[in-house]
Amino acid sequence: GQDTSLDIQGHRGARGIKPENTLPSFETALDLGVNTLELDLHLTRDYVVVVWHDDHITNDKCYLVGDVDAPNPDSLIYQGDKLLISQLTWEQLRGYRCDRNPDPGQFSEQNTDPTPLAGDNYGIPSLAMVFDFVEQYTQSEEKTQAQRANAADIRFNIETKRKPDNPKAIGDGFDGETLGIFEQEILNIIDTHHLFDQVIIQSFDHRSLQVMHQEDVPITFAALTTRYIPDFALLIEQGASIWSPNYRDLTPDLIDEAHGIGLRVIPWTVNEREPVDMLIAWGVDGIITDYPNRLLEWIVE
Repeated sequence: GQDTSLDIQGHRGARGIKPENTLPSFETALDLGVNTLELDLHLTRDYVVVVWHDDHITNDKCYLVGDVDAPNPDSLIYQGDKLLISQLTWEQLRGYRCDRNPDPGQFSEQNTDPTPLAGDNYGIPSLAMVFDFVEQYTQSEEKTQAQRANAADIRFNIETKRKPDNPKAIGDGFDGETLGIFEQEILNIIDTHHLFDQVIIQSFDHRSLQVMHQEDVPITFAALTTRYIPDFALLIEQGASIWSPNYRDLTPDLIDEAHGIGLRVIPWTVNEREPVDMLIAWGVDGIITDYPNRLLEWIVE
């Protein structure tokens, strides 16, 4: 049977199956029975927290639909043809549909069929919309009792996409030491939805975690890293209780060392059978995957 102690996290929903960070992607992950929905956060020009990975809109994923006022390119273009989310209003952002597969080679199974609840709503959702959607899912006659019960207990691993080397990505004037508008808005939305005990907040910018940790909120924090091994004691000092490395950076000794100091270890993004089996044997606490369907099958076998 399934090892219930392993936290199976659907990366950007279920990116291997549905376009990432969309309501149909989250619905698909919930249908499969993940423990946690992993998703990314950005901030619009008018301070709406939205669920999207990139700091800009790219035409390999998105295109303008409907009669929403297209943004004025002259005032908005930044870095070639990239429209920064932080320079678009929520209203402008809603004009985009994001159901294109940016990498059909890597995500050959990704499809855009409508799902029972989300339909073909492949727009960029706000964080509040995702929380509301999951609430709706827990009440839905379309879903089995087990699916609804799992959705009621689902955890959200939400990532603040701050970049120390690119403050424009969020654009709220963050000083690195006190809550930014971004972090404040995220905490407000979690509070409004009464989800503190079901949320993990992760970031590569550990200052983002630290300023929220200082607010003394009952939230779990996860420090993301790639291509380096952090100072575990420092992570804990900054408020983290989870270390989320690039899975290629892991060794059994590092996992033991992290566990020894009280950190859980949840690597990203693992899609192949061999590393999954290896990481589970080494004792990781969870796995972030684009293919929760595969992972759930492998664990049952």
